[in-house]
Amino acid sequence: MRRTPNAGLAACSLLALFARCALGTPNVPAPVAQAIAAERIAPAGVSYVVLDVDSGQIAATLNSGTPRSPASTVKVVTTFAALDSLGPAYTWHTQALLGGVLEDGALQGDLILKGGGDPYMTLERWWSFVQALRAKGLRTLRGDIVIDDTAFALVPEDPAAFDGRPHQAYNAEPSALMVNFQSVEFRLTPNPTGRRVDIAATPAPVNLAIDNRIALMAGPCSGRAARVAFEVPSAEWDRVEFTGSLSPQCAARSITRVLLSAPSYAFGTFVQLWREAGGTFDGTLRVAAAPPTAVPFLSFDSVTLAEAVRLTNKYSNNLMARHLLLTLGAERFGAPATVDKGIRAISAWSQERGLALSDVEIDNGSGLSHTTHISVLELAAVLRAAYHSRYAPEFVASLPLAGVDGTMRSRLQSSQPGSARLKTGHLDGVSGIAGYVTGGSGKVYVVVSLVNDARAGAGTGDGVHNALVDWTQVAL
Repeated sequence: MRRTPNAGLAACSLLALFARCALGTPNVPAPVAQAIAAERIAPAGVSYVVLDVDSGQIAATLNSGTPRSPASTVKVVTTFAALDSLGPAYTWHTQALLGGVLEDGALQGDLILKGGGDPYMTLERWWSFVQALRAKGLRTLRGDIVIDDTAFALVPEDPAAFDGRPHQAYNAEPSALMVNFQSVEFRLTPNPTGRRVDIAATPAPVNLAIDNRIALMAGPCSGRAARVAFEVPSAEWDRVEFTGSLSPQCAARSITRVLLSAPSYAFGTFVQLWREAGGTFDGTLRVAAAPPTAVPFLSFDSVTLAEAVRLTNKYSNNLMARHLLLTLGAERFGAPATVDKGIRAISAWSQERGLALSDVEIDNGSGLSHTTHISVLELAAVLRAAYHSRYAPEFVASLPLAGVDGTMRSRLQSSQPGSARLKTGHLDGVSGIAGYVTGGSGKVYVVVSLVNDARAGAGTGDGVHNALVDWTQVAL
């Protein structure tokens, strides 16, 4: 989905969805104008639209046809396209195949673990996968573990390219066999009795080395006695190094990072859980496609798509959104999944839906991008279509509730519970909301607001969105 020179015409075509058009006439409610001025944001960097979800009439608008960076608000496009195309009961499948003969619980050959793109294979579910293998009689592995991640065919990325923080969870890259978002939590606890600082890793992949050089330092928990540095000195991300000092008076602290590669992480955590369950394994990791002679042994279902969409939107999970885009591409255009197929799938779906999003730059579908662009009018059209769709209950329930849960838990807490369901978005220079707000009249309105300004992203811009929501709830 690439923006074309006819972007203005495409935006205007969307107005056919609405009973009345006010695109060319800015309508800036006084409280919103005051918020824009108070946050010292140029009005040219602000776009919003408020429209009646039933009639399509526009109640307020400013720069609504201007392409903007939407940050994570673009997830409403990806998640609704997935729900509308695949249905809420859609599931992914992780398979175990046998590359040898199983005799008396011992596999004389390789165990192949084939990923199907499950976006939510948490550690708990990975443990359940291991237990399911044990329940089918598998006890001893006498070959290697082969990771087959060929369901996705992705161009190699530089994980530091976006913001120079490759080990942050939001920068994790998709993989057909992605386990626990590839994250490890380290809990650092001063141990005065042992005169050391203990480090506990959860999970503890067998192929991850931890170099603990943290000193226990007497005195209060401040200054040098409260400073810990974390580094990943290996190119394979398979060794971490902790340095610094902690006082016995310091409380335990946690650090979570993305480590290893996706196949290595899946292997290391599988072996950890396998051995903890009493299984034996002395082989190594291989990454390869399953041979045609491999025998299917176990198919493990994911959570439903409806649940995956809820988790994606409530907590703005970038990795899950990217998996949804890839899945859309593979389902429409065939395996293996690619980003380009995903982009084309959403473009084709939008044409079928009459949403005309072929001019939008969707990139990876998560909003974690410097190139994604869409107008608030186009986002509003998607939200209005979602509200009247066959899967409206699943989609609407996936959006964070203002003052209640998800990324809106601590925002707009004075709002009537349930009166505002809004997907949030933040990047450096970008702030946004997109969702549904119930006005004082009881009518539901689509509200989309995006601020693209050098000052936006770190809280600045939220005041504009809040003012727009408040005005909608009071004036409409």
